[in-house]
Amino acid sequence: MSETRQPSTSGRAMLRGVHTDFERCYRAVRSRDERFDGWFFTAVTSTGIYCRPSCPAVVPKRVNVRFYPTAAAAQGAGFRACKRCRPDAVPGSPEWDQRADLVARAMRLIADGVVDREGAAGLARRLGYSERQVHRQLHAEIGAGPLALARAQRAHTARVLMETTAVPFAQVAFAAGFSSVRQFNDTVRAVFASTPTEMRRKARPAPAIPASGTIALRLPYRAPCDVAGLLGFFAARAVPGVEEMSEGAYRRTLRLPHGSGVVELSDPPGPGARHVACRLRLDDLRDLGAAVQRCRRVLDLDADPVAVAELLGADPLIGPVVRRRPGRRVPRTVDGGELAMRAVLGQQISVAGARTLGGRLVARHGKPLTTPDGGLTHLFPQDEALAEADPRDLPMPRARAGTLTRLAAALAGGDIALDPGADRAAVTATLEALPGIGQWTASYVAMRALGDPDAFPASDLGLRKAAQRLGGSARAAELQRLAERWRPWRSYGAEYLWFTLLRSP
Repeated sequence: MSETRQPSTSGRAMLRGVHTDFERCYRAVRSRDERFDGWFFTAVTSTGIYCRPSCPAVVPKRVNVRFYPTAAAAQGAGFRACKRCRPDAVPGSPEWDQRADLVARAMRLIADGVVDREGAAGLARRLGYSERQVHRQLHAEIGAGPLALARAQRAHTARVLMETTAVPFAQVAFAAGFSSVRQFNDTVRAVFASTPTEMRRKARPAPAIPASGTIALRLPYRAPCDVAGLLGFFAARAVPGVEEMSEGAYRRTLRLPHGSGVVELSDPPGPGARHVACRLRLDDLRDLGAAVQRCRRVLDLDADPVAVAELLGADPLIGPVVRRRPGRRVPRTVDGGELAMRAVLGQQISVAGARTLGGRLVARHGKPLTTPDGGLTHLFPQDEALAEADPRDLPMPRARAGTLTRLAAALAGGDIALDPGADRAAVTATLEALPGIGQWTASYVAMRALGDPDAFPASDLGLRKAAQRLGGSARAAELQRLAERWRPWRSYGAEYLWFTLLRSP
């Protein structure tokens, strides 16, 4: 048993500023506790290197250690990434998904590549604050501003391309988001203490990129993670043309900032794997960073399963289920607008019925891929296409078609934003104000599109049935009251209740 423990959710909903607790952090480093990877980074003044907490190197002396909340903050302080533990390749901090404040919203948007595409001014505009205020709050809490955080992310994307492909360095530079080859070279040397040529030469096996442009990489997570359960969830809801299961892998099309793509996600065989295998085919390599982040988000890979299990595992109602199947994640989405429209499609019908409706909608209004890939032929319809559609021509009941077109118009017009940095409370209120969208749909969108770990659709018939099977009440009001003790993990509580409908409790 490790001498450190994951932060307790019973005392605090989340651990903020863990890097400021020197004793806790140093104990995690001394015991090489991998559960803290991504929560903070360890910098060693005697070597000028920063590491993940679980780095297998000799534990540094206390006097030489500094702790930082992000890799960008460590880099800004002049430290280089450890070549042994590769601290840039860790799961993201779960704190940014849990929180709903300005800093957390900014961190989610930066991870999605907004700064690279729109600059710091675009980030501030999306958040509804001044650029100066966003920079000040990020620097005060994270130790780095938007540009420094984006630079650290670009460095990681560049390393993936250098070590897994044979793409020329000039293309790597611009694909990773650098404005010039010189900036790319300088950043690689500063962050990794190596030249691009040296990094590629040391890569094993020798990098290669097929003519199809496929990139293979690993998506790490904090164990345990029920990857099979996640893939099964998506398989049961796969919309023809957009998603499919093939030889145990979940495959789907992606709409990305610079083009389209196809992703394949699978659970690697063998014990001890703590990653999801990911294969990406992209029209434009500049979309690599955004594609990877969206794949991480759809699988909820930055979650903190130990903290979730600590709270929910002690609950009298769902505790036995949590303890039997640890690591359940909340299936999320690669595109918030798509998820919201699919939630409307699924109102009051079966999963199979929603799949059928989704397939018809895709065939009529989806954009065909330039190069189909197996059963993947289309992108899910854009908001604009559905906003302009005549509800009478949509393959569904008239009332639901009207709800769908109203929602699509609100998304297309910018009245509702379902990007990673959206204000969850404001979006939920706006959704519930739309005719045809109630508490269930709004909460479901908050869970899966906005990544809210504490959303809870108490009116869901499946949740009520599951609660009754476990000995609780089937009344929505009583279930809502009961779920208060699951905060801030009510979304995970809902996921475990739904899980009991698939298996005997």
